[in-house]
Amino acid sequence: MSPRPARRRVAVVGTGAIVTGSHLPALRAHADRTELVAAVDVDPARLDAFRAEAGGGVAGYTSMGAMLDAVRPDLVLVGTPPSLHREQTVAALKAGAWVLCEKPLCLSLAEYDDIAAAEEASGAYASVIFQHRYGSGAAHARDLIASGELGAPLVAHCQTTWHRDAAYYAVPWRGRWATEGGGPTMGHGIHQYDLLLHLLGPWAEVRAMASRLVHDTESEDVSTALVRFRNGALATVVNSVLSPHEVSRVRVDCADATVELTHLYGHRNDDWTYTPARHVAAERAAAWRTPAADVPSSHTAQLGAVLDAWDTGTRPPGSGPGARDTLEFAAALYKAAFTGRPVLAGEIAPGDPFHSAMHGDHPDWAPEERA
Repeated sequence: MSPRPARRRVAVVGTGAIVTGSHLPALRAHADRTELVAAVDVDPARLDAFRAEAGGGVAGYTSMGAMLDAVRPDLVLVGTPPSLHREQTVAALKAGAWVLCEKPLCLSLAEYDDIAAAEEASGAYASVIFQHRYGSGAAHARDLIASGELGAPLVAHCQTTWHRDAAYYAVPWRGRWATEGGGPTMGHGIHQYDLLLHLLGPWAEVRAMASRLVHDTESEDVSTALVRFRNGALATVVNSVLSPHEVSRVRVDCADATVELTHLYGHRNDDWTYTPARHVAAERAAAWRTPAADVPSSHTAQLGAVLDAWDTGTRPPGSGPGARDTLEFAAALYKAAFTGRPVLAGEIAPGDPFHSAMHGDHPDWAPEERA
C-alpha cells in the first residue's frame, strides 16, 4: 500500500466573497489533503477578517511577492479581479506553485501565452475554475455522450440568462475591457458554454451578435452565437445579464435521447434529465439514470480533481489546451459579433487584434482613449 501524499501547503490571493464563500469551504472539505498557510489581500481589514474566519495558523500578507518569498506554497488559489489573474498566476508559477484561478484565467489569448510559457519554464500547472464541469451529473452526461450511448449529438442549446443591475456595474472594475475582459460572454455565460464544450468536444465555427441594450458599460451586456462543432452538431449560445427570470440551461439533442440540465449557479444529479427517443427501449433508457453518488458541481469537486492530478503526477483538468479552448471560444464569439463574419477555430493567431484583446480594437467597441 503506497503512502498517503503529504498535505499540500496552500495560499489564497484575494479574500473577498468568492474565496470566503467557495474556496475556503473547498479547503475545509479537503483538510486531509491541504493546509491553508497564508492569505494575501491589499485591504488589511478584510485580510484580518478572513484570517479570523479561516482559523489559526494562517499568515497574512498585503503583497503576493512577499508571501511567495516567505511561504513558498505548493498551491495558490487566486480569487482577485480578472485584470490581476495573469500577473499573479505567472508569479506563482515562477515560484514553483501550482495555481487554481478564478475565471477568466486571463483576459486574452496573448495573456494565455504568457501563462503557458511560465508553465513550461516551471513545470507547475495553472488551472481555471470551471466548476460546472465537475460533479457526478456532468461526468455521467459526458460519458454517455462520448461513448455514443445516446447516439450522435445533433442540436444543442446553451443559455445563461441572468440579471445584473446598475449597482452591480458601479464596482469600478466591472464592465471595462481592461479590468474585466468583457461582459457576460467573459464573466457569466463562460461557465455554461465551457460545460457545453466539455460535453460536445471541439468547436469548428462561430457566428455571433452582441449589444449594449441597458447598461452603460464598455463591453456588451448581451451576446448570442451560432456554433458548429467538429462532430457536426449545431448549437445556440445566449449570454445575458438583462433577464429578470434567471436560469442556466444546457440541452443536447442526440439521435437517441435529449439531455437537459436546468439550474442557476450549480447543479446536482436531480438537475439533469434524459428523455429517450421513441424508438429506444425502456430497458436501455433506464441505464441512463444518474449515478447513485450525488456530487454537486462546486469548487470542492474541482479542487479534489486538481489534488488527484497532483498525486498522480499528471496535468490537472482545467489547464493547458482545455483552458485555452474555452478562452479561444470567447475570443471567436467577440470577433464574430464585432466583425459580422464567421470565425473558424484556430484562426485567431498572434497579430490578429482579437488575440491581444477581446474587443479587437474595433472602433465601436474598443475603450475610448482617456487624456
